[in-house]
Amino acid sequence: MVQGTVFRHADFDAEADCEKLREAFRGAGTDEDAIIDVVCHRVVDQRMEIVKKYKSMYGKDLIDEVKSETSYHFREVLVSLLLPTPKFLARVCRNAISGPGTSEGALINVLVGATKEELEAIKEAYQVMKESHDVKELENDIKDDTSGSLQRVLVSLLQGHREEGPADHEVAEKDAQDLFKAGSGRWGTDESTFNKVIATRSPAHLKRTFNEYKNAADGENIETAIKSEMSGDVKDAFLAIVRVIRDTEMYFAEQLYKSMKGLGTNDDKLIRLVVWRCEIDMKEIKECFKIVSSGKTLEEFIRDDCSGDYKNALLALVED
Repeated sequence: MVQGTVFRHADFDAEADCEKLREAFRGAGTDEDAIIDVVCHRVVDQRMEIVKKYKSMYGKDLIDEVKSETSYHFREVLVSLLLPTPKFLARVCRNAISGPGTSEGALINVLVGATKEELEAIKEAYQVMKESHDVKELENDIKDDTSGSLQRVLVSLLQGHREEGPADHEVAEKDAQDLFKAGSGRWGTDESTFNKVIATRSPAHLKRTFNEYKNAADGENIETAIKSEMSGDVKDAFLAIVRVIRDTEMYFAEQLYKSMKGLGTNDDKLIRLVVWRCEIDMKEIKECFKIVSSGKTLEEFIRDDCSGDYKNALLALVED
């Protein structure tokens, strides 16, 4: 069973936490350590209780207080934590779509990694955003901002209609043959076949199909076929689905590693992944991260790539 790194606070007292936060905001300076101690060490339902209690006690919105008293990436971590998870992920999608260009990587992360239940909640939260933003339904916005095969795979994933249940051996063999014929076994690529199979079949069935694919393709695995037959964001989307099906925690470990490796840090991605997974499966992700990074821990990467209160907040979320 997977495990997060942020746990329910045993002696939780929403009123006491609100008093501590209020005191941290008052005076000449802001007590960032006190804010981290509360916000980064409570699970999401406890944080939501704090948000409600704070407004009742002081007549002020806690998120507005955080925005006025903190800045930059540290502020983004805190604001993300103070939103219900579906609203946080809907906000990620909205930010990915709004403005010049579309951050396809963020959409792929969310739509590939979310469960059926999360997808439904994200769509509902996105609709609620209509009250304060000029947005349509998430599906319509994705259609407006993407095109071609990428659009089709994202829309397919958004439906949340992936099959469940065990693998069907005969169907898996046929699916593997169909995938081979749609890619390496022909001139050009029939991406619609990849979409039909990879975006809809059950995880157990796809694992069997991927094994059967190696038989159909003379030992070539499905990832190699996707890399050779596709390019750009649609390639990234299909590879992400395959990796999540094979090993969800390894996929997120790879994404965290990519957010920090090399020159510069993709802070939006780092924050998104840490906030999303810290209560779900971060313990296992950290073990996978050491494999991806040749032995270096996630905490070591964060210490090297981040600084100040931003670094301290992230470490509070990922440390056991």
